[in-house]
Amino acid sequence: MDGRWPVILTLVVLLAGCAPAVEPGRTESPGASPPTSARPSSAVTTASSAAPTASAPDPVVTPTPAAHTGLVYFVVDTTRGLRLAREPRSGATDAKGAIEAMIAGPTDPDYVSSWPKDTRVLAVDETAGVITVDLSGEARGANVGAAAEAALVQQLVWTVTEAADPTASVLATIEGEPASWGHLSWDEPIGRDEPLDVRLLVGINSPGEWETVTSPVRLSGEANVFEATLPWIVMTMDGATVQEGFVNTREGQTFAPWELTLTLPPGSYVLEVYESDPSGGLSGRPPDRDSRNFTVA
Repeated sequence: MDGRWPVILTLVVLLAGCAPAVEPGRTESPGASPPTSARPSSAVTTASSAAPTASAPDPVVTPTPAAHTGLVYFVVDTTRGLRLAREPRSGATDAKGAIEAMIAGPTDPDYVSSWPKDTRVLAVDETAGVITVDLSGEARGANVGAAAEAALVQQLVWTVTEAADPTASVLATIEGEPASWGHLSWDEPIGRDEPLDVRLLVGINSPGEWETVTSPVRLSGEANVFEATLPWIVMTMDGATVQEGFVNTREGQTFAPWELTLTLPPGSYVLEVYESDPSGGLSGRPPDRDSRNFTVA
């Protein structure tokens, strides 16, 4: 053998030892360029093309409810009488905070509350499924008539039980004595009335009244609507339609959640949700509606 061959073989072995290691299960194509960390959104990958290195997806920004936010009930006047509607309020995640937010009154101008604003919550106690709420003497000032008193009671019951326990009953006292007004004496625990008897049939939970959010905007609420179909419309402040459509609740003919995500440019808007009317106006009453003003930053 020519004396040069041992030298050549030695060089081949040494060069092979310097080649980069290949991960198990991975095949490197000669001359292939390394994958990039991001690709244009228009890039299309087919089954026959090499799989790119996964890049981080663009963040989806949805509004985050204010810290310690709960739902508080207020009253709205409809053609079927006084009904309960609700809105998100900060600090309302426990019974006392929720009652205080209820007494402070609504931020949505469509809602009202007959509870005197100077009423103080003296104590809240839950024992054996009964939540006792003791209020200051200012609560006696809620003399508003029989229908409004009944709504006032259910407003407190639904607010307290929303924050604490939906199955509980509520007993209200005023400075330790049974709460009473002109037509009503609260001398025993009262639970929630049937939702169909007391609640507005459509409602918006988020965003809150004049809440500032970012796009895409997550809209949510609860409704009891025909065939689980809830019409909605987003308008500018002067009433021009921006977007409209339908969203399905999770279940029909019962109060069930709904949720919708929309991409909206910066500006101020009105969201309105309402019942569909399959009777074509023959039901004898206007459909229930709820609306909410909000701003997209």
